[in-house]
Parts: sequence; structure tokens; C-alpha cells
Amino acid sequence: MVRGDRVDGIEYARRVNAAADLLTTDVPVAEVARVLAARYGVSVRQAHRYVEQAVAQGRVAVPEANVVFTVKLPGSLAEQVRAHARASEATLSAVVARALADYLRDDPGGRRPGS
Repeated sequence: MVRGDRVDGIEYARRVNAAADLLTTDVPVAEVARVLAARYGVSVRQAHRYVEQAVAQGRVAVPEANVVFTVKLPGSLAEQVRAHARASEATLSAVVARALADYLRDDPGGRRPGS
């Protein structure tokens, strides 16, 4: 059965990696596509796209899953974050994730004065 849904980045990476793994076993490309189509319930055409990606890049990194992380912020700070996200055409999640990653990279031990 062919699904019409798009897969997330994690599932996409898994499928490309499955194609890459099959390609290392000297299975012909057309057969790899048929195996992937059956395994994942996609069209042979879509499976060929996974194979093409695997041929071009080999195995790809599987992205880490996102989790919901709720925090309370002062209203003015929340509005600054929203404004920055709009101005940079980014999501709130992307802005906050980048800011926290930068903060933690600059201070890995959490030893900032006054903390």
C-alpha cells in the first residue's frame, strides 16, 4: 500500500541508510528499490529517491528527536524572542534551541558568575 504522508527527518534518514546498507551487499539498484518499496509501503519511484540519496551521500546521520520542553519567561523576553524569530524567518523552537546551544557551548560547566 502506498502512503501519501511525508516522513520526518528521522524516518527519512533510516530509509536512506537502509538503501545504503542494501547497496553494500551488491544487490542491483532496481532490486534495492523494490525491497525498500515493499518494506516501507512506498512506491518504487519513491524508493528510487532513497536509493539515489544513498548513492550520492552514503549513510546519513539520523537526527535527534525533538521533545517538548516548556518554560516560563518574562513577557518582554518572550516577545523579544518572537520578534527575533519573525525577523530571521525562523521558528521559535529554532531560535531558542540555537540560543541555548550557544549558551551551553560558551559555558559548558554552568559556572557563570551569579548563577
